[in-house]
Amino acid sequence: MEQYELDALKRLTTRPAREYRTIGVDPLTPVLGAEVSGVDLTQELSAEQLAEVKAAFLDHHVLVLRDQDISPEDHKRFAAHFGELRPVNPPPVDGDPYVLEIVTTPESANVAGNGWHADGTADAEPSLGSMLHILRTPEGGSGGDTLFANMHLAYELLSPTLRGLLDTLTAVHDGLLAFRGHAVPEGYEVPKSEHPLVVRHPETDRKLLYVNPAYTARIPQLSEDESRALLDVLFRMTAERPQLHCRVRWAPGTLVFWDNRCVQHHATYDYHPLTRYGRRVALNGGPLKGC
Repeated sequence: MEQYELDALKRLTTRPAREYRTIGVDPLTPVLGAEVSGVDLTQELSAEQLAEVKAAFLDHHVLVLRDQDISPEDHKRFAAHFGELRPVNPPPVDGDPYVLEIVTTPESANVAGNGWHADGTADAEPSLGSMLHILRTPEGGSGGDTLFANMHLAYELLSPTLRGLLDTLTAVHDGLLAFRGHAVPEGYEVPKSEHPLVVRHPETDRKLLYVNPAYTARIPQLSEDESRALLDVLFRMTAERPQLHCRVRWAPGTLVFWDNRCVQHHATYDYHPLTRYGRRVALNGGPLKGC
């Protein structure tokens, strides 16, 4: 491992731990994710609890809350503390326009999120974050883990020379890419946007790598071959560097809240032909700021 990589890991893993008074926060790994205890989402959180959850979210980027027997209204109430609820695209014919049902049946050839991505990066103003509440896990309780990757660290583990180049580039994100080999759902408004390849987190101002294989089509400042080669290098880094990752093992009643601005995720489909069911609420974000 190069010295700049060791330095990046040391900076991240030697930060002083934040002290919490009203909730428990137990990190999943030294670089990403935490389990939060002491919170009942069927009840309104106190101002101090909410402030501490928000602080933990910015510190750990992925929060896991277990044993939450909540309704869709509880789910939306908690999400609304963090931002404006994001409508489902395409909107459901029946049901809540802000709640996406995540359903896997024995006939499912694939599942939503089975591949590294961040939600909604093709939108002009991508999603702030997503909250997934799983109510039913695969029979037998195994399979269906979700992997997450820290994109702040993905940027910091690159060489200084490459970081300097990436800081100057943009990337086109195309919503059609996510449907390779599949029909576009009726009513889906296909987004396409150009974002900086390296962006700054709007709340912490930390730099992060903002590309993903589900939506990022090309780098317009480069030739097609150069763009493909560079994107492939960046995509492989996210997938192949376990230092970036944490893993969430689901159980019924688990809610996970992740920051789409600085985290990618991969929902593993290793439980066919078993079933799973959950509900997701997403939050609107804002325009992305580059370097």
